[in-house]
Amino acid sequence: MIRAVLTVLALMIALPAVAQGVESNIVTGGPSGTYIKIGRDIAALGAECGLKVNVRESAGSLENIGAVRDRRVTQLGIVQSDVLEYVQTFEAKDPALRRLAWGVRIAFPLYNEEVHVLAKREIASLADLNGKRVATGVAESGTQLTADLVLDLVEVTPGERVAIGPNDALKALLAGEIDAFFYVVGAPAELFRSDEIDGTKFHLLPMTEPVLNAVYTPAEVPAGTYPFEKGPVKLVAVKAVLVTYAFDSRRNSYQAASCKVVSDVSHLILTRFDQLQASGHPKWKSVDVKDIPPGWEVSSCVLDGLDPAYAFTCRKPDGSSVEEGVAGETETEPNRLFLQRVCARMGC
Repeated sequence: MIRAVLTVLALMIALPAVAQGVESNIVTGGPSGTYIKIGRDIAALGAECGLKVNVRESAGSLENIGAVRDRRVTQLGIVQSDVLEYVQTFEAKDPALRRLAWGVRIAFPLYNEEVHVLAKREIASLADLNGKRVATGVAESGTQLTADLVLDLVEVTPGERVAIGPNDALKALLAGEIDAFFYVVGAPAELFRSDEIDGTKFHLLPMTEPVLNAVYTPAEVPAGTYPFEKGPVKLVAVKAVLVTYAFDSRRNSYQAASCKVVSDVSHLILTRFDQLQASGHPKWKSVDVKDIPPGWEVSSCVLDGLDPAYAFTCRKPDGSSVEEGVAGETETEPNRLFLQRVCARMGC
């Protein structure tokens, strides 16, 4: 199922490149998730300097990795690290997946996002999902891939896997149409702050199985994060990653313009990181921009934006403009160069 969806994405035909001017887009996730809020924080930075970045909703990670590879005027997307790992694991044996992975580059590692499973109170553990009706996320979403992987790892077979998104899944759970649903989202997730979730009837399933802690990052949702949970809940988490494509400025005007978008956004994230942590989504406080996923390379367009010689003009809404740069300089291979430039600016 997962490989079939990825294969379809990998075989998509890229739309013709535009010759002049370029729209700037970042694909994120659903309207109630954390991805879209992170995307809006990035877009807000751009707006302060006259750079318009459109934030686009999507089904999630599986769609997004295909979008930066093949969708026109889509320079950035947010993807779960286990989706990247899955593609990397199987690309050697699957030409379609190899094509999907080709050209995808890292822009910035982001935060850990927790694997939430909201279930009826009588369901005490993941093992109790055997034979139950479980919503695992819409097709092309990272939630669906993670749900399938988690269920396989703990050797649980639901009676039915319902392919719906989190908003519809919550309605179905409250109506008694399903027994539980998966949602991979950075806590605190707005969806779980709903007053409709009765803590005497529903709860988050703890994830303490050794096999999950070996594959994923152990995490905990603190007490009081959600109204229906009075105590802390141990979960597991995956890392969210901002990805892009290996745009080549020498190839054509579209690629040059898209590379410039990636460079500008990267420059803004690094130089205004304190601002993101202070006024953006709470997850920015846990971002470790040095935590590059193994086996993936940072985009050269990102490195351009972090270069101390990079010329960026912040055109403010009042009409004034400011030339900016990044302090520090080194020369080495892409990922090390990324880390050194980040460290030069932020310390390590």
